Amino acid sequence: MEIRVLRYFIEIAREGSMTAAAEVLHVSQSALSKQMKELEAELGKKLFRRGSRSVSLTDEGILLRRRAEDILDMVDKTTDEFKAIDDLQGGDVYLGCAESYLISSVARKIKNFKTRYPLFRYHIISGDRTVVLDRLDRGLLDFGVVVEMPNLDRYQYLELPGADTWGVLMPKEHPLAKNKTIHAEDLYGEELICSEQSIEVDIPRWCGKKVDKLRFTGSTNLAYNGSVFVKEGLGLMLTFEHIIQPSIENGLVFRPLEPKLENKMYLIWKKYQVFTPIAQRLLDEFLE
Repeated sequence: MEIRVLRYFIEIAREGSMTAAAEVLHVSQSALSKQMKELEAELGKKLFRRGSRSVSLTDEGILLRRRAEDILDMVDKTTDEFKAIDDLQGGDVYLGCAESYLISSVARKIKNFKTRYPLFRYHIISGDRTVVLDRLDRGLLDFGVVVEMPNLDRYQYLELPGADTWGVLMPKEHPLAKNKTIHAEDLYGEELICSEQSIEVDIPRWCGKKVDKLRFTGSTNLAYNGSVFVKEGLGLMLTFEHIIQPSIENGLVFRPLEPKLENKMYLIWKKYQVFTPIAQRLLDEFLE
């Protein structure tokens, strides 16, 4: 299975058309079709449902797309790493970040770093702890920023300064908006939105067994998308302060939880990881 053929396959999946993909790839449609038939023969599975003007992926094709995207990400990252070995002025670093106001300390470090390495490029992947750890373990990230203390058998870490404070994001017209703080009892009967990870870990840490009386009707791993649902009246969102800025325009307000609930954030990297020169220099910057 050749890398070039996987790139062809991914382009066809994106375009949904052999003709359109052939134009993007600057190859003939017949040659592209032949390559795909050979790939299907190699795998022993049908990858496409072919229509008169378009193609769609079979279940086997969907599986190959997921695997191919991971493979190509790894190939591209490895290529960039080798290019960066002799490039002391720049290179690429990949960071997976949970949503947090504390990311600002990472941004400040990177801003300072770029003054000395102007050709340095950074790539940020946003996601919850599961997404970040999965990509870090597969070698697709150099660093991760996660909530909760990492597994010290597998990762090294640096605690970021400060802490994230939990609260409730709600429409300004909601009756609870008049409260200065929000107790668990205030949320009984309300439709609530929160990340799945926090529903399992953080909210029970805040209110103990009372969590069983809370009604989580939605989950999200991106606070902005959750805030849109709050604005449309689909529920109240438990989230960190500063992630969504309440304003007249969005019609939302934030009220902190009582008792206070906070989370620390950690910059992590795999133990015994071999960094590119630029990634090692960035780590040194973080550790100063």
